[in-house]
Amino acid sequence: QVQLVESGGGLVQPGGSLRLSCAASGFFFSNYAMSWYRQAPGKERELVAFITSAGGNTNYADSVKGRFTISRDNAKKMVYLQMNSLKAEDTAVYYCYVKVRFWDYWGQGTQVTVSS
Repeated sequence: QVQLVESGGGLVQPGGSLRLSCAASGFFFSNYAMSWYRQAPGKERELVAFITSAGGNTNYADSVKGRFTISRDNAKKMVYLQMNSLKAEDTAVYYCYVKVRFWDYWGQGTQVTVSS
């Protein structure tokens, strides 16, 4: 079955960096686009970054452009989110996401807290 397992979250000071990882299994990883979403307390889940199956195209929410970078390693079945210049408003649970055929799959999420 499809599994997505995130890691790399934690507490970081404003201006700091974190790298999130998502390990995928149970589907033909290199065939599918991958995304990172986040959900802050009291807010709706929002798309943060998107990468196509071969990694040739990416897209970002306006709020993270120039600070976050999504990447993937198809050989390792991993997708990453490098987050730089973190701000307090980046505090959220971050989720890895894939749509395989008709179904949506989410990881369990990893907490990112930006605070001094």
